[in-house]
Amino acid sequence: MPDLETMRHSASHVMAEALQHLFPETKFAIGPAIENGFYYDVELSRSLTPEDLEKIEEEMRKIVAENQPFSRSEMSKQQAHEFFAQRNQPFKVEIIDELEDGSPSIYQQGDFIDLCRGPHVESSGEIGAFKLLNVAGAYWRGDEKRPMLQRIYGITFPTQKELDQYLWQMEEAKKRDHRKLGQELDLFSISENVGPGLILWHPKGARVRVVIEEFWRKSHYDAGYEVVFTPHVGRAQLWETSGHLGFYSENMYAPMELEGESYYAKPMNCPFHIEIYRSKIRSYRELPLRLAELGTVYRFERSGVLHGLLRVRGFTQDDAHMFCRPDQIEDEVLGALDFTLSLFRSFGFQNYDVYLSTRPREKYVGDLEDWDKATEALRQALIKRGLEYHLDEGGGAFYGPKIDIKVKDALGRSWQCTTIQFDFNMPARFGLTYIGEDGKEHRPFMVHRALLGSLERFFAILVEHYAGAFPLWLAPVQVTIIPIADRHLEYAEQAARRLKAAGLRVDVDGRREKINSKIRDAQMQKVPYMLVVGDREIEADSAAVRSRTEGDLGPKPMAEIEDMLLQQVKNKE
Repeated sequence: MPDLETMRHSASHVMAEALQHLFPETKFAIGPAIENGFYYDVELSRSLTPEDLEKIEEEMRKIVAENQPFSRSEMSKQQAHEFFAQRNQPFKVEIIDELEDGSPSIYQQGDFIDLCRGPHVESSGEIGAFKLLNVAGAYWRGDEKRPMLQRIYGITFPTQKELDQYLWQMEEAKKRDHRKLGQELDLFSISENVGPGLILWHPKGARVRVVIEEFWRKSHYDAGYEVVFTPHVGRAQLWETSGHLGFYSENMYAPMELEGESYYAKPMNCPFHIEIYRSKIRSYRELPLRLAELGTVYRFERSGVLHGLLRVRGFTQDDAHMFCRPDQIEDEVLGALDFTLSLFRSFGFQNYDVYLSTRPREKYVGDLEDWDKATEALRQALIKRGLEYHLDEGGGAFYGPKIDIKVKDALGRSWQCTTIQFDFNMPARFGLTYIGEDGKEHRPFMVHRALLGSLERFFAILVEHYAGAFPLWLAPVQVTIIPIADRHLEYAEQAARRLKAAGLRVDVDGRREKINSKIRDAQMQKVPYMLVVGDREIEADSAAVRSRTEGDLGPKPMAEIEDMLLQQVKNKE
């Protein structure tokens, strides 16, 4: 069986052949394999419709059934230029003209001939189950001054079962889309009057965020971190020293001019934490120093890449920096790993992928000895914790090696969250030192560390992981109390005050609606528990309990209900 990438690339050629049969005037650009599928960028005289995609699919099936062989040949650069020019394929001609002198490879299946490096499957019959998904616009070579092309996306898998599973996952992902659920559950919004990529947290979304933040802070204090707060802006000199103005200015907002000086909204928190470290002479006895902050940062992202809470322009980073001695490196990394996995488990994530990225081959800062020491510390920490990892040779930043952890959600999708990143650049730029046991100055190691990533992004991941049905400890409204009639409202309010005093988040639905309607609305809002109260419940100081997941649990005394809910919150259920 061919490898997936080869099969998917070959599927793009089969789709191109089908297009050529149905739309002979098609001008072809590029058609690579991508994750789970393929696409081809084409220029046509009209926009393709969903009905067109069905016809293209049907033509592809005929080509697959014919089991057409893929054959490779070579032409000189001049021959290839003339061949594709005669066929009115300007995009292919442009690619050929930019090639170094040589013999471009040509692939043919059936009557379709394409400029391509390959490789391909032996024949079209080896292509598995496939489906065309949609058409999107794409500028030729990503340049808005060049022609707008139609990008036709498709997916293919070795078997129909795998394709069906993926299509189910896509449909489920649509239902779980945090932008859709954010509106339905009244969690957050984005206003054009405020600006794209800038989030307005509504009361219910803010409740969840506060729970996350309180848990985050307590966990950090318990893990030996000090929580700090830093400004939202800093003088230009700070960003010049850190290197951001030299390396990152295109992602920073324009400066504010104040009293003859330039100030920038911060894109990162690290220079501020460094300044806290530099605020006094540090002794080796003070290290490690762990500074953590939920720091709001601002980065300019192009409007085309903004995506709900996942890609924004202003976000609060789960940020920390550890300053340590060389002999403390491994323990600090171990501590960060343990901390990370503990947090993930608390939020309901059990599966993840780990990546170790090493020194770039060319451009990097710092001594090789420090790089080797830091990389080995990361490697040993992963080994000691028994974590399988993918090695990304040369994938580290120019300023240090790193560990990345991607959590997997309920649909098996991976999300980048955690980074544990060494930095040999900023300690040198800012001249960081500590007084060692020998009385001399030494340079500390600095580790950037984000566990959840950003609160906005992590909140979006949580919404999609749970499909908006948060576990009790995270739910914005944990309990809705539903009085059967107006005369039961006073008891409902009394029960709500009791549960609120115990620390629970409770609403009372006092609307003059039918009970079933109120229960249905609470279910739609994904409230974990509903307590129905009437005459019998008032007399017995109880409530009829209904669970979002288990349905009717029957009547229970209020004291028992309170204990049950508090125990579930304590257990992070």
